[in-house]
Amino acid sequence: MGGYIGRLFREFAVTLSIAIAVSLVVSLTTTPMMCAVLLRPKAQQRHGRLYIASEWVFNFIHRLYERSLGAVLRHPFVTLLLTLGTIGFTVYLYNVIPTGLFPQQDNGRLLGSITADQSISFHALSGLIDRIVKTIGDDPAVENVSAFAGGGGGGSSGGSNNSGRMFIGLKRGNPVMTVMGRLRGKLGRIAGVEVILQPSQDIRIGARNSKAQYQYTLQADNLADLLEWAPILTTKFRTLPGLADVNSDQQNNGLQARLEIDRATASRLGITPAMIDATLYDAFGQRQASTIYNALNQNHVVMEVDPAFSQNPDALRYLYVRGTSGAQIPLSTFARYAPATTSLAVNHQGQFPAITISFNLLPGYSLGDAVIEIQQAERDIGLPTSIHGTFQGTAQAFEAARANQLLLILAALVTVYIVLGILYESYIHPITILSTLPSAGVGALLALMLCHEELGIIGLIGIILLIGIVKKNAIMMIDFALEAERTHNKSPRDAIFEACILRFRPITMTTMAALLGGLPLALGTGTGSELRRPLGIAIVGGLIFSQALTLYTTPVVYLYLDRLRLWIAGRRHEQAQLPAPSPHPAAA
Repeated sequence: MGGYIGRLFREFAVTLSIAIAVSLVVSLTTTPMMCAVLLRPKAQQRHGRLYIASEWVFNFIHRLYERSLGAVLRHPFVTLLLTLGTIGFTVYLYNVIPTGLFPQQDNGRLLGSITADQSISFHALSGLIDRIVKTIGDDPAVENVSAFAGGGGGGSSGGSNNSGRMFIGLKRGNPVMTVMGRLRGKLGRIAGVEVILQPSQDIRIGARNSKAQYQYTLQADNLADLLEWAPILTTKFRTLPGLADVNSDQQNNGLQARLEIDRATASRLGITPAMIDATLYDAFGQRQASTIYNALNQNHVVMEVDPAFSQNPDALRYLYVRGTSGAQIPLSTFARYAPATTSLAVNHQGQFPAITISFNLLPGYSLGDAVIEIQQAERDIGLPTSIHGTFQGTAQAFEAARANQLLLILAALVTVYIVLGILYESYIHPITILSTLPSAGVGALLALMLCHEELGIIGLIGIILLIGIVKKNAIMMIDFALEAERTHNKSPRDAIFEACILRFRPITMTTMAALLGGLPLALGTGTGSELRRPLGIAIVGGLIFSQALTLYTTPVVYLYLDRLRLWIAGRRHEQAQLPAPSPHPAAA
């Protein structure tokens, strides 16, 4: 897999491969040496009460499994139907489970985007930001808050004069989604400004800044079409049930004062356009007049009019331009101004004009559901073909990952089948081993759904990890059964029954070791634990369900596939015994 998702899987693959390679070397060298040193004859072994109690429980479970396995092997067809049903149930769960990219993390930090009216001045925006900071700082869950007006960068971050950014740190133990919902209500009562909050995430895909966590971008070669349809789609998005904080970076209602110069009058007075431009820049620009130096620093002296005269275009009436004769001539003598609207920013993507719609998700609503709803909304309003809409950032990575998920799982299964086929020199026995995987898939998906977790990249990593863990149960059974058939001439039923009984302890031990290793991930708390939790839930759920099911389904599948193998071998033998057809007389 390519992109950011491929990098995550690559790190997982390298880590797992190296760990398995090291464990292989240790198990073939160090483990036998430790057994020779540490193990004692049974007569010399001394055990405590805990060992005796746990061994009694294990022996009870072992006897119970032996009796129940005998009953299952007497009614194999029912167990075969259960196995086939598990495969169908896995496909069903895969299609209905909520999907996403990464879990929503609670890192105790919030990011905020501030957007005021497009006609607001910088000084008025600063006053609004001070009020917002005070409102947020008064919340008992907030530890610190910082904000700034304006900011560069452009794009959908809103780096224009009517926008600002904010960073909020929460006190430990306060759920970020709860605090964010409470602050939404408080900030919604501040008139003239829109404040959108989103939780900070450890993994944020895409360099695009936006007011909300997910983005959908519209592009067109005709700016007029884009300006017409983007508000329609934004309004449609606001009606979708799972979307919150829907906003757009379309800002084409800013105010401007259009100055029209009477060139004939200005020329008669000896005033050039360059003089007018210099006067306006002195008044409203950032002309550096001087620099003040001190021992440790330097300060720039910037020329401007009194701030009281920069809040309204009527200040143009009080401006004077020095003519060539040195006389001060009022600007209104040779120029007039008219108010008009203008775009604060025109964003581009791939050399085309673009408008980005940003949104957050309400709790309990998955990104996969949002993608389906957004695509349907685009069809409902009849968006023209001249406008192209695409997901960006995290949503775009989710689309790419979802398209590759099924292919990734199938590639893993095919690889495992080929390796097992080479090891067993058989086309049949690898299928028996792979028959254990659907139960692991059902357990993992059910566990994620019961814990209200989405199937994202982290959960998918857990499912792929289960492919390697779960099939070892079947390998232990089948390897022993094949050896019993070859060396002791036992029937397939007796061989697989003995294999299940004798291999019950190592199967249980290895499963419990893997299960207990995944529990800290599933139950862990603390900052950022939400990112790791789906991995532990998938492992624990898949192991519990597959352990309970494959102990009974694997021997049944083994018997049925062994009958299939014998039937195919018999058919080949019959065909080999048939006499060859006599040649045609003419050919003779």
